[in-house]
Amino acid sequence: MHEYTWQRSSFCSGGGNNCLEVAARGGDIAIRESSEPEAIVSTDRTVLRAFVFAVMDGQFDHLLG
Repeated sequence: MHEYTWQRSSFCSGGGNNCLEVAARGGDIAIRESSEPEAIVSTDRTVLRAFVFAVMDGQFDHLLG
C-alpha cells in the first residue's frame, strides 16, 4: 500500500470520522473518507481541479439537500 500524508479540511466538525481527506503522491491525488480509510479513490490533478472549480461554481449544491 502507498504511504500518503493525508490532509483534511479545517471545516470538519470535531475532527472525527466525518471528513474527506486528500493526499498527493507524485502526479496522483488520493481521496478517502475518514470513516472508511481503506477505500481510496485516486485521480489526477487536472480532474480534481475541474471538480473543485465545479463545486466552487455551485454545480453540486443540489446534492446538499
